[in-house]
Amino acid sequence: MALLIYGLDTDEIGTAQSWRDTLAELLPDMEVRIFPDVGDTSEITYLAFMRPDFDAIPPLPNLRAMFSRSAGVESFINHPKLPKVPLGKIEPTGGDPMMTEYVIMHVLRLHREMPHYQEAQANREWLRRPIVRPDQRRIGFLGLGLMAKAPALVLKSLGFPVSAWVRNPRPEPEIPVFHGPDQLEPFLHQTDIAVCLLPLTHETEGILCARTFDMMPRGGMVINIGRGRHVVGSDLVAALDSGQLSYAALDALHPEPLPPDSPLWAHPRVTVMPHVARRPTVRQLVAEIAANIRSLETGGGLLQEIDKTLGY
Repeated sequence: MALLIYGLDTDEIGTAQSWRDTLAELLPDMEVRIFPDVGDTSEITYLAFMRPDFDAIPPLPNLRAMFSRSAGVESFINHPKLPKVPLGKIEPTGGDPMMTEYVIMHVLRLHREMPHYQEAQANREWLRRPIVRPDQRRIGFLGLGLMAKAPALVLKSLGFPVSAWVRNPRPEPEIPVFHGPDQLEPFLHQTDIAVCLLPLTHETEGILCARTFDMMPRGGMVINIGRGRHVVGSDLVAALDSGQLSYAALDALHPEPLPPDSPLWAHPRVTVMPHVARRPTVRQLVAEIAANIRSLETGGGLLQEIDKTLGY
């Protein structure tokens, strides 16, 4: 029984040695192999990866499950050589505190109109604007998965009216939930700050566009921490220039890195962030891998299995 690590031993995530040391501590009975050191492929029962190349990964005949660190799976979910075994996310079940603080930071920054004050400071202008109270600023989450629910509840505790829009109906006693295409317009109609944390699918690509911007109250704001292709860039610039939107904060962009000639860099109503919302530690990732393997080895299933037909 062996675990193959692919694409996770990087400076951004953690060295190969840090993976070996942490896995030896948390999964002492598991042999660990770091690609391209595959060895006997018949011994590999688990595969954990980031940005996998299934043309390079050899067939693994006894593979039981795979674990993806990628925020989205759209880049590989339809690969013809994708192993036909369960695929799970490597995510903490209660959300990631880094993501929570990041979402809260952007929401509060826009809510308290910090971009306007920064602009005033650059112009040496003593600007005093009316203060909008939390109960007057409606926050709407597009997507209410693990990464969204924790900040949504924190914002609710601060006094903001919080709602969410999801694909299918679901019971959420603490947060009003809209669902499906027919309820997207009424959801956005009552959303002052829209926070996108959706997966990228055929249905959600380009969801933040002229049509949906016009559904929001005039002067609304958008925060995209989902995927870059959720946003139609030209429509965003037009909505900001017309005043339909007053501000946008973008952590996920398309393409990445954002080209130097993109108009988003210099737009006075846009914050561009280089996809830095969260960086899980090797220990966090290994802890989730270990929990999943223990579940599978004792007859359970993956803790957060990805539906390959839906793409999330």
